[in-house]
Amino acid sequence: MKVLILNGSPRKGGNTTIAIDEMVQVFEAEGIETEVIRVGNKAIRGCIACNSCAENGQCVFDDAVNEIAPVFEKADGLVLASPVYYASANATLVACLDRLFYSTGFDKTMKVGASVVVARRGGCSATFDELNKYFTISGMPVASSQYWNSVHGRIKGEAAHDLEAVPLAQRNRI
Repeated sequence: MKVLILNGSPRKGGNTTIAIDEMVQVFEAEGIETEVIRVGNKAIRGCIACNSCAENGQCVFDDAVNEIAPVFEKADGLVLASPVYYASANATLVACLDRLFYSTGFDKTMKVGASVVVARRGGCSATFDELNKYFTISGMPVASSQYWNSVHGRIKGEAAHDLEAVPLAQRNRI
């Protein structure tokens, strides 16, 4: 079993990475292979609704989205991780997801999805909902927890001290 994790943070080693690293440890302890791809620092433009992907089988913009697509197709699960900006996911991640989900024609219905969001305080539930809609629109089962998969931390490294979120990940095996 393999899980693809898309890191929507532009910051290397930041709080979103701390949350992802915790998830990777849980997955690996369960014998699940993971691949983490950081997209938040990439130049990924939004969809222009040209519909070329329907004819060509891939997005007309040849960038990270077309590189991620075959990895996503082979994966059994997808984790979306993003910092929260103005109660929303990172715009680069959203552009990537819009194009990735629209341009790929493979069946996603048995791939499991999960989201994790990281914020100073507010906007987590709106961002969590935004990311989970990619799964629900595609008929993907959403891996749930006892609470929203959110971590709090503003300054780099603060997420590791979120004493409510880290034990929740370990306990629930998210």
